[in-house]
Amino acid sequence: MVLRLLLLPVTGPVMGLSWIGEKILEQANTEIDDRENLQKQLLSLQLAFDMGEIAEEDFITREEELLLAIEEAEEDDRQEL
Repeated sequence: MVLRLLLLPVTGPVMGLSWIGEKILEQANTEIDDRENLQKQLLSLQLAFDMGEIAEEDFITREEELLLAIEEAEEDDRQEL
């Protein structure tokens, strides 16, 4: 316990950087997963339309929403670079 307190000025910043790195990685994985989920939803929608499970009007509306969401996600990625 005493050793830990004595080493805190050295280990504290290292632990802090490690925590920040983990949070950045977590956020990046979440964004990638979100984009992949949108693309999977679009593929599923196309399949449902091709099989006649949904009406064309519903397909067009939902497809537009998904494409806009994908475009927005890609634009956010470009702005972060």
